[in-house]
Amino acid sequence: MTQAPRFLQIHTLTPYAAVLLNRDDVGMAKRLPFGGAERTRISSQCLKRHWRRTVDDWSLENLGQETGDALSVRSRQIFIEQIAEPLEQEGFDADRIVLVLEELQNKLLGLSKKAEKSRKEKAEKAAKTETESKSAEERFRPLKTEQVIVLGRPEIDYITATARRLLRQDSTDKELSKEVETFLKANRANLEALRRAAGLDAALFGRMVTSDILARGDAAVHVAHAFTVHGSEAEPDYFTAVDDLVQEAGELGSGHINQSELTSGLFYGYVVIDLPLLVSNLEGCEQKDWESADRRLAGRVVEHLIHLIATVSPGAKLGSTAPYSYAEAIVIEAGSRQPRSLANAFLRPVPVRGDLRANAMAALGSHLEAFDKVYKQREQRRIAALQGADLIPAEDAQSLDDLAGWAAGIAAGAPT
Repeated sequence: MTQAPRFLQIHTLTPYAAVLLNRDDVGMAKRLPFGGAERTRISSQCLKRHWRRTVDDWSLENLGQETGDALSVRSRQIFIEQIAEPLEQEGFDADRIVLVLEELQNKLLGLSKKAEKSRKEKAEKAAKTETESKSAEERFRPLKTEQVIVLGRPEIDYITATARRLLRQDSTDKELSKEVETFLKANRANLEALRRAAGLDAALFGRMVTSDILARGDAAVHVAHAFTVHGSEAEPDYFTAVDDLVQEAGELGSGHINQSELTSGLFYGYVVIDLPLLVSNLEGCEQKDWESADRRLAGRVVEHLIHLIATVSPGAKLGSTAPYSYAEAIVIEAGSRQPRSLANAFLRPVPVRGDLRANAMAALGSHLEAFDKVYKQREQRRIAALQGADLIPAEDAQSLDDLAGWAAGIAAGAPT
């Protein structure tokens, strides 16, 4: 029996002109040195956020609505806005809600000593003000986590129900901690049995918790920082905002003067999908059993994700740069040996003179041919490209739909 491919590798080349896609702390385009040249880059966090939040025919949100696998909630305020405030609206006392939820946070999230110390300081500071005079944010401030946490809707609902049950018990504050611990031990199986509890996007991009009650999720989708295949091309953008009323009064009308940065480039992107881990995260099975699990959802997730990778742009400075672009070349490989990036195809910056796209495709094709000569081609490889597909040693998939459908079939276990 032929071994099913364990990894999907997705390579893209995407051009952008006159944009500022991803900024650093001083408002300049993010950069990185590579091959002795400075490159413009887009961080993996930026890419993943836009893939998660895009709303279109291929969005993860649409897929979640179709399958019942809702997206997770990512925030420092989950325990405040999603749990504490609804419980207060039910008539429970705010101080008791804080006590109960603090204990649940400690046990479920596995807070560090630093986080516990910070929480105590917040609680002591908040206690100086009468509860009645506090806003909701002030009343529940101790529940704001130090880091952004990721919880699925089933988990939020379960925590809310657990807190409600504990709040109805007539116990002292000293007894509360022990009651929470006893309750969670007795009901641990309920949390572990929550199928796909962390949310669809957490199954893809992972989440971190330090306790052993909520499931920690390793990312099944690995995303590299995208970078230009050539040296950085940037220009300062001097701009003004005109004050119409001042101008009508006969003055020059400049209401604001500033300077930004614009960049242009052809970006190489690289994504790896770990199929056994993806199926395990989605279906709750052991990774070793992934081939025998129901893989239909994994196939649909892969199809959606490939469309998102190829067509979704980071959305910075929309009004002034319209930074929308689709990938002009998408290469997907399916195999079982360790993945490897093709970034080294651009270790020597691609010449920008002449046809940059053709130069980049030639560099990518030459690198792949050299790689195959040394390591042999052990992956199935397909390409969809606007131009230059003949330069890449891969089977032509004709269209993005064909390419995504082929990869989805591999993920779902369809015969290849």
